[in-house]
Amino acid sequence: MTSKFGKVRTCNIVPAPDRGHAECNIAVLGITGSGKSALTVKFLTKRFISEYDPNLEDTYTSEEIVDQQPVLVKLMDTADQDGPVNCERYVTWATVFLVVYSIDNRQSFEGCQQYLEAVTLHTRGIQPKPVLILVGNKLDMERYRQVSKSDGVDLASRYSCLFFEVSACLDFASVQNMFHTAVREARREAERALPIRPLFISEDRPVMSLASASLLTPCFKELPCPATAKLVTVKSSRAQSKRRAPTLTLLKGFKIF
Repeated sequence: MTSKFGKVRTCNIVPAPDRGHAECNIAVLGITGSGKSALTVKFLTKRFISEYDPNLEDTYTSEEIVDQQPVLVKLMDTADQDGPVNCERYVTWATVFLVVYSIDNRQSFEGCQQYLEAVTLHTRGIQPKPVLILVGNKLDMERYRQVSKSDGVDLASRYSCLFFEVSACLDFASVQNMFHTAVREARREAERALPIRPLFISEDRPVMSLASASLLTPCFKELPCPATAKLVTVKSSRAQSKRRAPTLTLLKGFKIF
């Protein structure tokens, strides 16, 4: 099926989510042209896109297995026209923020600083602590590089971010690893935020060691979901198709090779 934007790929993403699954909400941020949509599509379909509507914002769902544990990953591919001015829609929803720039575009890197500053300001004091990841995209454009790797490392260090350089065009494994690392970090932050359970000692029973107690505690806790979380669709008719049937029209407006 085609549209004025090109080919449309139709596929089954996931069935109705199991309530027992943990969820991880990831917002993909960055200025237009940084490659946010390309990274999102690469992770979901293992394919690279070259054409898309930069004004299209939507949220996609994918059931993943990370470290042998199932997790429902929700990705918001944002479309800010004026930078992080109206960021409340995702800062109250996401547990992970991927802030993307293109290594061959200095302006996109400078835009990342605005996003990092806005997210840091609006999420201050929130528990679990949101995960920030700075992503240098388009590693395949190395010969046109305008942002050095050391620049990326320095900016990530300033905001206590993880840092990756990847290519949505070339390598699926590195893109998948980046998203799975985001899930792992969100799990760790959720576990750190849990209160410590006291040990009750009885005279009739032997004292349980801390090591033994930890073995009885599940190693994975479900990520808390903000009360205000919701799937956001801006200027898209895809939400209607999502409600009609389990087969979703994915990435309408993208040309996939």
